[in-house]
Amino acid sequence: MAGEARTRIQLCGRLIVDLHGRRLEADLPGRQGRLLFAFLAATRSRRSTRTELVAALWPEGPPDAAEASLAALLSKLRRVLGAAALEGKAEVRLALPPGAWIDLEAAGVAVHHAESAVALGEWDRAWAPARTALYTANRGLLPGYEAPWIDERRRWLDDVRLRALECVGTAGLRMGGTELAAAERAGRSLVESAPFRESGYRLVMEALEARGNVAEALRVYDGLRTLLREELGVPPGRDARELHAHLLEQLDAVRTSG
Repeated sequence: MAGEARTRIQLCGRLIVDLHGRRLEADLPGRQGRLLFAFLAATRSRRSTRTELVAALWPEGPPDAAEASLAALLSKLRRVLGAAALEGKAEVRLALPPGAWIDLEAAGVAVHHAESAVALGEWDRAWAPARTALYTANRGLLPGYEAPWIDERRRWLDDVRLRALECVGTAGLRMGGTELAAAERAGRSLVESAPFRESGYRLVMEALEARGNVAEALRVYDGLRTLLREELGVPPGRDARELHAHLLEQLDAVRTSG
C-alpha cells in the first residue's frame, strides 16, 4: 500500500501495529503496554483522561503508585510510536496519520455499506463488505484480555457479526447458484449465535427451499415455533409465518403433482 494507508492496526485476533510501514507490536512495553495502546486505538476519536486510562488498565482496582506506572507506560509508548503519536498530558489521544486503518472501525463501516447495498437490492456490492465485517468479527477482540471496556466493544462487535451474517445470507440467497450454500451457513450461524433472532431461521428456510428441500425448511420452522412457544409463549413473527404458509403451498403443489 502507498503513503499514509500503510498505517494499519489490528485489534481483532492477533494484535498488529504497522505504523508508517514499520511493525511495532513486539516493541510495545509488555502486556500492560499492549493493553494501553489497544485502548487508545479503540478510542482514538477523543481524548482520554488519566483516570480513564488507569481504569482501563486496572479494572479490578489500581495498584499502589498507579499514576507513576501509567506515566512510565506512556513514556515508553512515546518512545516506540514517536512523540507525535500521543497527544496531550492530562488528557491523551492516539494521533494517527490521515488514512490510518483500524480493523475495528473498518468492520463497522463495512457492515454499514453491506446493509445499504442490501437495502438497495445490490447483492454483488453487498457481498464483499459483508464478508469483510464477518471475517473481522469472527477473530474476536483482543483475545486473552479482559476489562469492562473490552466487554462493551465485544458486545458491539458481536452485533456487527450478526448483522454481517444477515447480509451474507440475504445477498447469497438473491445471488443464488453456488452462493446458496453460503446463505444457508450464514443462517445456521445466526440461529446458533442468536436463537431468538428469527432472521436466521428465515434464511435457512429460504436457502433450503431454493435447493429443493421444502420438507427440511418446514422442520426448521417447527423448531423456531417450538422454541418461541416454550421459552416465550409467543408465535413466530409475521414474516416467518408468511414464509411457512408459502412453504406449505409448495409442499401441497408437490403432492398434487405427484
